[in-house]
Amino acid sequence: MKKTLSEMTLEELWRLFPIILREHNPNYKEWYLKEKEEIENILGLNQIMRINHIGSSAVEGLISKPTVDILLEIDSNTHLDKLTLKLENAGWTLMSLEKEPDLKISFNKGYTPDGFAEKVFHLHVRFLGDWDELYFRDYLLAHKEVAREYGELKQKLKEQYEYDRDGYTEAKTEFIRKWTKQARKDFNHRYLP
Repeated sequence: MKKTLSEMTLEELWRLFPIILREHNPNYKEWYLKEKEEIENILGLNQIMRINHIGSSAVEGLISKPTVDILLEIDSNTHLDKLTLKLENAGWTLMSLEKEPDLKISFNKGYTPDGFAEKVFHLHVRFLGDWDELYFRDYLLAHKEVAREYGELKQKLKEQYEYDRDGYTEAKTEFIRKWTKQARKDFNHRYLP
């Protein structure tokens, strides 16, 4: 009998869900818009302050993991247990929850005991804020040469960290921080609430 995902060790999960990079899929935008609409229907618009497609799949032409990342920003008065229950009932799996120093809740969809489903989503839930992910995405959209460099970096790192998701993410951090800092200067804190 197969183990459920919750019964697997981190190493088993990394083997089942390795770092995979693919050419940009033009369907990512459509997948995001459909999922955005579903999230809005599940939660109701009164709790949603802002919702955005983030991550590499939001940048046309950029190689990425075949995952659509969504940043859902909610009102600070939102009842988190109710929100979590609604999303779980709609097929999202709660992956992590941090309340300090800032709220960060992660859900995913599309992970199965047999590996990735056709469509994979990560949902990042936070209170409305001035988040780095928005700036980094915008910078890559505006600067194709930096997006190209980022794609090349990810290709190199994939070989080294194929079965180590945390190592892969950590190895990209310096590059992301550098260009996010520049984006905040260039875009003059456009996401301040």
